[in-house]
Amino acid sequence: MIRLFYLSNLCALLLGFCLDLLLGDPHWAPHPVRAMGSLISLLEPPLRRLFPKSSRGLLAAGTALVVLVVGLSAGAAAAVLALCRAIHPLLAFAVKVLLCYQLLAARALRDESMAVYEPLKRGDLPAARQAVSMIVGRDTAALDEAGVTKAAVETVAENASDGVVAPLFYLALGGPLAGVAYKAVNTMDSMVGYKNERYLHFGRPAARLDDLVNFLPARLAGGLMCLSAFLTGFDGPGAVRIFRRDRKKHASPNSAHTEAACAGALRVELAGPAFYFGRRVEKPTLGDPIHPVEPLDIVRANRLMYGAAFLALLLLCGLPLMVLLFPF
Repeated sequence: MIRLFYLSNLCALLLGFCLDLLLGDPHWAPHPVRAMGSLISLLEPPLRRLFPKSSRGLLAAGTALVVLVVGLSAGAAAAVLALCRAIHPLLAFAVKVLLCYQLLAARALRDESMAVYEPLKRGDLPAARQAVSMIVGRDTAALDEAGVTKAAVETVAENASDGVVAPLFYLALGGPLAGVAYKAVNTMDSMVGYKNERYLHFGRPAARLDDLVNFLPARLAGGLMCLSAFLTGFDGPGAVRIFRRDRKKHASPNSAHTEAACAGALRVELAGPAFYFGRRVEKPTLGDPIHPVEPLDIVRANRLMYGAAFLALLLLCGLPLMVLLFPF
């Protein structure tokens, strides 16, 4: 029974990965992550009213948000799968494939970053600023070409972990329900996990849990990005060197691993100071400025990301499938 459970999950993951590569994220279609975002927005106001306005009260409200969002998201997915199994096992498997597909974001990451590259290639900086504003949280109105390019490259590199490798990790480990729970935590962190006045206490439980669930995947993704650099024709030794040197140079324990590996592979300098809501935020740089950042680095970063994605699929899905199908 356990063998069949994992075999079903891994086959669904493999098919879902292929669908993601082929179809990406059609914005017109319903998506579980958008539903999670709506749930978080719906729950935040009543939870803030329900608990005291003190720091402890806000921490309790944030903890309740984590429990409710993860529980309701995973519970809804479990209920849908149970209903589908009651109708027909193949329907349940099809829904598993659909969930795996929707929880992966390699193609969407590529499409959204290339939407920044295309206007840069045409010399249309205002359009590139507008495109990059859709995928980053920093202020983009005053960015020059190099700033827009760096923002897009950093987005590809960072999301190679929490948009690709980490979902693959949890989908392979525990199937769609584990994947849904992971994305619920990750979505909460992206919405409330800020260290500003509004979310310092309320968002802390989500941010801390996100740090925990990404601890292993982020390091795995950084290592796979280094290996991808060797296999895709970039500076593999440079990726390893900068990964080892700079991967901890970030306030978050997980964010710099893939960015550092990408910076080393492309021989560029990433990160550094940026403006958020009109305020300059000092951040350390990652990598060495051996080459100036150029728009083609967006294309190169995507090649690195895809290499890491395929390596993660081979490690987390392909090898376990081989063991299950052809046991020694």
